[in-house]
Amino acid sequence: MQLSFDPEVEAFRAEFVEFLSKNQPSADEAVERSKSSADVPEWARRWQRLLFDSGWLLPANPPEFGGRNATVLQQYVHLEELSKRRIYHSFNPQGVGIIAASLLSFGTEEQKREWAVPILRAEITAALGMSEPGAGSDLAGLRTRAVRDGDVYVVDGQKVWTSGAHDADVLLTFVRTDPTAPKHKGISVLLIPTDTPGVTRRPFPSACEPDDLDFNEVYFEGVRVPVGNLVGPENGGWTVANGSLGHERTLLWLGYADRMQDLLADFRPHTVFDRDAYAGLVMDSYALRLLGSAALAREARGEQDVPALSVLKVLGSEAVQTATEHALTAVGSGGLASPAISSPPSPLNLENFWCGWFERYLRSFAGTIAGGTSEIQRNIIAQRVLGLPRA
Repeated sequence: MQLSFDPEVEAFRAEFVEFLSKNQPSADEAVERSKSSADVPEWARRWQRLLFDSGWLLPANPPEFGGRNATVLQQYVHLEELSKRRIYHSFNPQGVGIIAASLLSFGTEEQKREWAVPILRAEITAALGMSEPGAGSDLAGLRTRAVRDGDVYVVDGQKVWTSGAHDADVLLTFVRTDPTAPKHKGISVLLIPTDTPGVTRRPFPSACEPDDLDFNEVYFEGVRVPVGNLVGPENGGWTVANGSLGHERTLLWLGYADRMQDLLADFRPHTVFDRDAYAGLVMDSYALRLLGSAALAREARGEQDVPALSVLKVLGSEAVQTATEHALTAVGSGGLASPAISSPPSPLNLENFWCGWFERYLRSFAGTIAGGTSEIQRNIIAQRVLGLPRA
């Protein structure tokens, strides 16, 4: 399968390739590493600001927000060229890809200026406060409350799994503002600076390493947040949430295709079983790129098929997880070594993608959870793609 693009798209690609060849940070510059998904080293902040100022950070955005009004096909080749060089788009991915994007879609002009642009230019970083104990994938089950008191909201409650919260400057936080309304209709969204009195962040390690601190518990105790920090209408948070995840999912499949390509390069089959597993990875990789390219073509024609993205999400995330498990098994007990390297290091990428095989396998589970769990995606596929009735 070979994708071809019109001259305008290829000219766009050529301009970006020229920019990268002239401006891409060197390995020596990129020595300092990110410690969490909201910790952006100084060299990476400079690089992100250059991308923003040059219109290459989020090309679909208008120029004042770090883009150049790119089409979806131009966005695709932009990500493709980053992938070829193993360049991570931003070391604050939720801040750039979800939070700033949500502010541009639902925020006021002041919020765009005061919060979105600084996030996009890496002057501040942001984390997403959605999941709670007992309300992980079920956003409508959240219990963190915000009560209006004059010109502020008073927030009390808890979030968990809040990636990078201890390094973030602001949290995009989903709260319940009307406890009497149906669950999905009483939710609002607040921008809460992390230095606000009453905000407590407690990072905790993942299963990978004791010093792998990205996840957080976040507690809100009488936190007073200006009404001006409300994103979208009061009790309109469900729409903002769907838009936030929509920003995350549009070309999400391409990230899984990249991970598969990495696995094809790093997986070393030895036995007949290994070779069979490797062949499965090859077929899954082609299938994902075929289905993803078809979805890309539909979107380029202006056809909306959002439920079909769930098919790509399930296929990509689960194929990566399965192939990583097979690769770990093929290595044997040596794959349990940590720290270790399983792929050539890429200074502008995350260590997650070249660390030891056992860690790569553990991290593959994030793909079946983040951006909507596989269980939720299967419900969407059953009801909105296959037209099956609710149980």
